[in-house]
Amino acid sequence: MILPPALWMLGTLTKRQTLKGRFTIAAKHHITIAEIYETELVDIEKAIAHYEQSADYYKGEESNSSANKCLLKVAAYAAQLEQYQKAIEIYEQVGANTMDNPLLKYSAKDYFFKAALCHFIVDELNAKLALEKYEEMFPAFTDSRECKLLKKLLEAHEEQNSEAYTEAVKEFDSISRLDQWLTTMLLRIKKSIQGDGEGDGDLK
Repeated sequence: MILPPALWMLGTLTKRQTLKGRFTIAAKHHITIAEIYETELVDIEKAIAHYEQSADYYKGEESNSSANKCLLKVAAYAAQLEQYQKAIEIYEQVGANTMDNPLLKYSAKDYFFKAALCHFIVDELNAKLALEKYEEMFPAFTDSRECKLLKKLLEAHEEQNSEAYTEAVKEFDSISRLDQWLTTMLLRIKKSIQGDGEGDGDLK
């Protein structure tokens, strides 16, 4: 693969900033490199590696908010690549870090929701146990629409009822629009209800 000149130049700059101990600047360069791999070269594995390196540098500088942003990128891509355990660990870590912060705690429910969906794709029982754990860790999660949706989906999955599953998703989507990532994960779970990917592969 021939790398764009901008990528080669950024790589050189990043090494220089690292050697000088300018880790925040190096972290920003790693994000730019990750974005090039994301959009221009479409090499998600390399994008993940650079987001992880950026997160490490930000953590070392105690810029936790910036580190979390990078880690959430890693988690989203890891789940897309079916690296669910890696995604779960990040979502749980970021959720635990934000749930006690008055300014950030509202976001914690989203991270626990995503972690639970990753559990769900792997195993229904794991998802149930994870949901109980998140409710215990973060009681405000119980009253969230995300938690209520998860409970409906678990019930539908247990009954192998794809119609009830789809209806619960539609109801949620009518108030909180599903993004592409959530749609992908919810479809993966639905396929396990329909058996071996049968059905229309839709949530509508």
